[in-house]
Amino acid sequence: MQEMMDLFVIGGGINGAGVARDAAGRGLSVVLCEKDDLAQGTSSRSGKLVHGGLRYLEYYEFRLVREALIEREVLMNCAPHIIWPMRFVLPHSPDDRPAWLVRLGLFLYDNLGGRKRLPGTRTLDLHRAPEGAPLLRKYHKGFEYSDCWVDDSRLVVLNAVDAAERGAKVLTRSACTSARREDGAWTVTTRNETTGEERIFRARCLVNCAGPWVSEFITRVAGSNSARNVRLVKGSHIIVPKWWAGNHAYLVQNHDKRVIFINPYEGDKALIGTTDIAYEGRAEDVQADESEIEYLLAAVNRYFKEKLRRQDVLQTFSGVRPLFDDGQGNPSAVTRDYVFDLDQTGGAPLMNVFGGKITTFRELAERGMHRLKDVFPKMGPDWTGEAPLPGGDIPNADFESFANLLRELYPWMPRPLVQHYGHLYGTRTRDVVAGAMNLSDLGRHFGGQLYEAEARYLVAKEWAQTSDDILRRRTKHYLHLTDDQQAAFADWFDGSDLAQAA
Repeated sequence: MQEMMDLFVIGGGINGAGVARDAAGRGLSVVLCEKDDLAQGTSSRSGKLVHGGLRYLEYYEFRLVREALIEREVLMNCAPHIIWPMRFVLPHSPDDRPAWLVRLGLFLYDNLGGRKRLPGTRTLDLHRAPEGAPLLRKYHKGFEYSDCWVDDSRLVVLNAVDAAERGAKVLTRSACTSARREDGAWTVTTRNETTGEERIFRARCLVNCAGPWVSEFITRVAGSNSARNVRLVKGSHIIVPKWWAGNHAYLVQNHDKRVIFINPYEGDKALIGTTDIAYEGRAEDVQADESEIEYLLAAVNRYFKEKLRRQDVLQTFSGVRPLFDDGQGNPSAVTRDYVFDLDQTGGAPLMNVFGGKITTFRELAERGMHRLKDVFPKMGPDWTGEAPLPGGDIPNADFESFANLLRELYPWMPRPLVQHYGHLYGTRTRDVVAGAMNLSDLGRHFGGQLYEAEARYLVAKEWAQTSDDILRRRTKHYLHLTDDQQAAFADWFDGSDLAQAA
């Protein structure tokens, strides 16, 4: 039996989830189809930042930076539990960009996007300011500016949750095996990779947000073509123990004029990245290689007193950015902007989405729906700019006041656990805790902050189907559990009723 829908969205990364949410909120019937888990590809392997892209100013991407800075403010209000301000210290090296140029760039960065909530740039004497203590003495001048941190994979999942609560069907681990135009609409077949079940849908419009696989989908599955293409660029990160005091991050310039972010991560760790390398392999096979790890370590060691070694690297991850191919030779110069390609052959539109970045996903989705206005003339108006994401309906977007309230509501809960639930689930912490009155009510404890109640919630409400879905994407528990603890959780999960429910 064929199910008739308005919109069929391919790709469960940030763009696909954002489009599905926006469309569902306009009253359209929507399917979101993802061949793996939500955010399993590029969208869980970013630098975890909502930012304007300071370095893009060098490439005169003023419009892109301005729009991203405006979106930064919007997203802070919509999801204050998973997005929060962070201060970045930029030590100045006379060997690289001149100080006046850096300060000019930061002035533009402060003023391009109508900054309201975040503090502006200040100049630092690194020999006096505490932020300069970990740095080599030869760096005496620096700057401090604002951007935002984001839990990237949770941003994707929460968009999908909101889409589903507004009526969308979310199909994970379900590849789109064929899509063909028939009688002014699309006939789309999906196959569940776990159960083998096939489903057939009819859709008035198809939106291709397949990320690194966008071009492959156009030709292999949809049997269409496009003059546009993506440029695959690999970005790798390393995770090491955090070695400085304070919640601020650092941004350093390397000899090749690339900038490297050094961010506090998961409390006691640091996330360092990223590289920019042209990539031609299968997106599924991407991983950080030794030359990238050495590159990132060398960039950090150029600035800091404490020297990182290869054995300090706890974890690495790498993602493939599907950037719109604008013909630039240097991967770092390729635009981070997005482009729509709308093919209305046979009265059955196919909208392909090329490029984009996490910060501008909401705007991308909104503008994408504007492109489809003629297809869906009765759809509702723009709405996502004011609507909180699930768990983000925190008064005045004030997370600290909300965290204090959680501590009052759950006095029996250790402070780190309150912080964990608050940052991941916001006001939906009550649904995770589900009436628990003490720690034993949360069920089995697997180590760190992981209790059975959270695992059950993630299976019931967020499409978690494997232990990795829980440990690596919907949370970052894997960074806080030993190998034995992770194995014990996987054994419990696979042998529990949850595995069957998933």
